[in-house]
Amino acid sequence: MNQTLSQAFFSNFLGQAPNWYKLAIVGFLVLNPFLFMISPFLAGWVLIIEFIFTLALALKCYPLQPGGLLAIEAIAIGMASPETVYHETVGNFEVILLLIFMVAGIFFMKDLLLFVFSKVLLKIKSKILISLLFSFIAAFLSAFLDALTVTAVLISVGVGFYTVYHKVASGKKFHHDHDHGDDTQVIEYHREDLDQFRAFLRSLLMHGAVGTALGGVCTLVGEPQNLLIAEKMGWNFIEFFLIMAPITMPVLVAGLATCAILEVTKVFGYGAQLPKAVEEVLTEYDAEQEAKRTPKDSMALIIQAVVALILVISLATHVAAVGLVGLMVIVLLTAFNGIIEEHRIGHAFEEALPFTALLVVFFAIVAVIHEQHLFTPIIDAVLAMEPSKQPTMFYIANGVLSMISDNVFVATVYINEVRAAFDAGTIDREHFEMLAVAINTGTNIPSVATPNGQAAFLFLLTSAIAPLLRLSYGKMVIMALPYTIVMGGTGLAAVAAFL
Repeated sequence: MNQTLSQAFFSNFLGQAPNWYKLAIVGFLVLNPFLFMISPFLAGWVLIIEFIFTLALALKCYPLQPGGLLAIEAIAIGMASPETVYHETVGNFEVILLLIFMVAGIFFMKDLLLFVFSKVLLKIKSKILISLLFSFIAAFLSAFLDALTVTAVLISVGVGFYTVYHKVASGKKFHHDHDHGDDTQVIEYHREDLDQFRAFLRSLLMHGAVGTALGGVCTLVGEPQNLLIAEKMGWNFIEFFLIMAPITMPVLVAGLATCAILEVTKVFGYGAQLPKAVEEVLTEYDAEQEAKRTPKDSMALIIQAVVALILVISLATHVAAVGLVGLMVIVLLTAFNGIIEEHRIGHAFEEALPFTALLVVFFAIVAVIHEQHLFTPIIDAVLAMEPSKQPTMFYIANGVLSMISDNVFVATVYINEVRAAFDAGTIDREHFEMLAVAINTGTNIPSVATPNGQAAFLFLLTSAIAPLLRLSYGKMVIMALPYTIVMGGTGLAAVAAFL
């Protein structure tokens, strides 16, 4: 009886995850308390590696459960206090609000997004041009809006296209209910086209995700840490853009050039074309939607377009926190399009809430970094260097740390340390400004290397579309590698030349 119960326990633990994965998590949980007794500093770094392991294998098991177990244990053994976790969470409350409401708001705009992007995809035949368009639009929007909002749009578009073709590939009609995560019904001669379509969408989403980083580094509102840095420096919107431009503009050009080159050379998972069969299905779907569109459907699209315009204006002028703007979008779209049943509204929140919970777990790991002072030796070593070398080393140190930790946290730690040095008279204003530029660009540009560094990348990795397109942690790292090298190298050269 005991053996049966123990087998049942192990079977239930982390569900369908492979046995070796379950044993690895158990091993981490057993190891951590002993490491913490030996060296809290070492235990903290090991915890970061373990958490990255759960992210890297997100397709084996959603990281919330194993990452959450690691975080709970870390708090229980004293690696960080619940108060620090709460402080980190409250400090990022705007991001949490954004995820809860803005992503749900985009859900109610999916018909308009599919309508617009279908026209773009079917009218523009050049994959290079489509890729550049995705990257540039994502960059432009991220400079004024928010990278997570832009990523939510990209995900909605990708899921929309994938769902349409997967139905047909499974022998269904457009109006049929269908589980687009189940490949067992896919007709054999459609499988090759489906795989190529996955590769096509993967490349577009990665171009777009990198675009959010290209635009996000440029302006005061592009990323959360930009606003913090601008506040510490006393820079307004225009000042921030102009001061960052000697580094951000060469990086933008280099990033877009990389996008085009990757599509031409077809390396690192890029270059897949839209299969002819898929194009025919999407064209047929578009024509069918046009033919059966009623005045009610047309009015729904008009309402969505008007609300989209209100959304852009609201975000660009920052009338309220992004999450509250998202709640406004939900209210307007559901009220004027007649979506008043609770269960229909509830579906909109299914995508973002698991990631919101995962993000709070991530803040617990950040709390450990803070309380165990894991980054302090690096900061002290850089500040002890010759002033002429500091901007370059700050860029490199911020970039490396942002690849493994949250770039907002890294920027917060560094800018506060540098501000303290300025207030103490250790550095002058000119040097202070150079270091601020290095911190901003260092935390924003090289962090595209892994999904850890940018919330938009992590959101894409853990979204519903990642398993559909076979977009794993490792795949994202490989596809981001050329961008990391070119953008990171261009940024480093610009910092060395201009700071």
